This record gives sequence, C-alpha cells and structure tokens, in this order.
Amino acid sequence: MNIKKVLLVFLIVSGQAVTVKAQERKLGLEEIKSLVIQNNKKLKKAQNNIESALAAKAAAEASNKPTLEGSVTGTYFTEPLTAFFPEVMGNTSLSVTQVLYAGGKIKNATALKSVLVDIQKDQKNLTEDEVLLKAEKTYWQIINVKNKVALAKEYIRLLSSLRKDLKNVYDAGLTYKNDLLKVEVQLNEAELNLTKANDGLTLAKLSLAQLIGSTDTDFDIDNTLDGNFGLVGQTDIKNSITKRPEISILSKSVTVNEIQEKLLEGDRKPTVALSGYGFAGLGKHVDPVNGKDLVKGFVGMLSVNIPIYDWGARKQKAKEQYYKTQAQKEELEETKEMLELEAQSAWLSLNQSVKKIELAEKSKKQAEENLRLNQDRFDAGTVIGEEVLKAQVLWQQANTDIIDAQTEYKINEAAYKKAIGEY
Repeated sequence: MNIKKVLLVFLIVSGQAVTVKAQERKLGLEEIKSLVIQNNKKLKKAQNNIESALAAKAAAEASNKPTLEGSVTGTYFTEPLTAFFPEVMGNTSLSVTQVLYAGGKIKNATALKSVLVDIQKDQKNLTEDEVLLKAEKTYWQIINVKNKVALAKEYIRLLSSLRKDLKNVYDAGLTYKNDLLKVEVQLNEAELNLTKANDGLTLAKLSLAQLIGSTDTDFDIDNTLDGNFGLVGQTDIKNSITKRPEISILSKSVTVNEIQEKLLEGDRKPTVALSGYGFAGLGKHVDPVNGKDLVKGFVGMLSVNIPIYDWGARKQKAKEQYYKTQAQKEELEETKEMLELEAQSAWLSLNQSVKKIELAEKSKKQAEENLRLNQDRFDAGTVIGEEVLKAQVLWQQANTDIIDAQTEYKINEAAYKKAIGEY
C-alpha cells in the first residue's frame, strides 16, 4: 500500500467533507443568518412585543388629549308611569373632558411607554444575537461532524487495507491470528463511530433547520474548516461592552424606575380637569314646566382633586420605588462587571484555541510520518501489523484533534465577537 496516496485521498475527501446529493441546497453562513432573522420564531415573538409596546405608547400619548363620549337612549312607558313621563321619549348626551393638570403623571406615563418601546427593541437585538450565535455554533458543529464522517470513512479504508494485508500474511502462516483480530475489533469500532457521526450530523441539521424556521433538512453546508486561525489582540473591553444590548436594557430599566418614582410623586399632587356636558330630550311634553316636546341644555364643570391625607401610604410607595431604583442601578453595575469577565474569558478561550490548533497540526504531521514509516517497515517485513495499527490509531486521533480544535476556534471567535458587542 502507498501511504502517500492514502493521505492524499483523505485530504481530498476532508476538503469536500462528504459527497452530497445534487438536489441538496447549499447554505453559507451569511445565508443561514439571513434565514434566522427572517423566520426564527423567537425573533417573531420579539417583534410582536415591540408592536405591543408601540400600541401602549400611542395609547399613553392619547391620554393627554380631550375625551369625547356620547350616548343615545330611547324609552317607552306604560301606565301608570305615563302620568309622569311621555309614553315615548328619546334622550341624547355628549360630554367632553380635558385634563388640565395631573401632577406630571400624563407626561411621565408617555415617557415611560416610550422607554419601554426602546427596551423591547433592545430585547429583540439581544434575542437576535443569541439565536444567531446558536445558529453559527450549529453551523460549525455540522462542518465538524462532516469532516469526522470523512475521516471515519478514510480510517475504515486504512483499517480494511491493513486487515487485507494481515489476512494474506496470516494465511501464509507468518503471523498470529491475534494481530488480525485486533484490526477487526478496531474496524468494528470505527464503523460504529461512523454511524454515530452520521446520526450526529442528522441531529445537528435538524437543530439548524429549527433555527432557520424550516422542517426540511435536505440541505448541505457550503464551507469547510479553513481560513485564518491566528491570535486576536485584546480590545478595550470596558468600552466595548457598552455596545451590548444587556447594558442598554438595564440602563433603560433604571430610567423606567426613575420615571415610576415621578409617577408616584404625581399621586401626591392635585388633578385639575375641565368637562362639558350637553344633553337633549325629545318626547310629548318632555318639559313638564313649559310643556314643550324638546328640552336641551349644557353643563360646564371644573374639577380639582387634591390629596389631603392618607396616613403616609403615598409617601411610602414613593420611598419603596426609590429603593427599587437603587437596586436596579446596583444590578446594572454588577452586570457590567460580569460582562467584562465574560469578554475577558472569551478572549482567552479564543487564543487558547490557536495554541490547540498549533499543537494539533504538529501532532498530525508527526502521526502522518509515523504511519508512513510503520507502513513501509510492515511492507518490508521488519515490523508486525500491530505497529501499523497503533500508528493508524494515532493518525486518526491526531486528525480528530485538529478538526475539534479548528471548530472550537470558529465557535470561540463568534462568542468573542458577541461578548464585545460586535456580533
């Protein structure tokens, strides 16, 4: 067997990952992200929450405008009530009310609803980052499994070839059956691992399909584990995390609590409202004084509602809200610290992945050379088949390690970008 040819075949297969059907649709990472944004159910839910907040804001803005209410009623009376009322009578009324002063509650309520809209928008941005990161992780996991499928197939090819050679040697009486059995055991394990890899690929594709809002897994990933795997310089983490939607949400939550403080303070101030009430009645002798069939009129009223004494209940509610605001501020500062640690950890993990790749590449080269030497010696009859088997196991493990290290780098890279608010 020419081990160089075998290695060349593996490189070609792993570059292509696995052969796919002609009808399968190929998806790239950017297209996957686009499909997530369009179809993901969590993002649709987040958009509905935004629409709900916008409607609440519009309702709050309308509360500062005059309210107009009207009514129309018709009545029919029988004896003995006809002695006092017309047999048939119609009544109409129209009232207009305008709040002139409410201690700033209307203004603050409108401001509160506006901030809540912004919070829902930030929440959608946070949800978008989370589902996009999950989709990208799944994307790289699929590529990882595809490469492992290709590796498993090539490993089975190597083991099958070794088994054939050992079978010939055993049949010639030049080796023990034990050597042949060891290869067959390893071959069985390799075939089991291939089945597990294919099952893992199916599950990963199902997970990605759910994220992009599809039930169809008849697609393939249009990429391989390649690109830059270099070290990443550290950014100004303290400033970079200010771009995180979590910080924006908590900052606006502090604002919400401060506005609620003002609303509670407004409960301790007077409310002034102006209202007008117009009415008309129609019926036979509906006006008992003048005997007319039509009566109409208008009433204007100015009302002032002044809180006087409530045993300190309003004051304590305002005090309660004040401490809630302080607690929210503490949560904001704690979250900033936690996000700084998260970003620092993500940066370290990313650069650790670089070291793992470098070591894995060295191990891969050494394993390839070790396999080549042992194969040549086996062909020359200077080593037994067990040595070749050991070399193949090391070769398979070295290739698995580099696939895992490169996948880990890609996932850590995405996680680092999210951690510094650049995803």
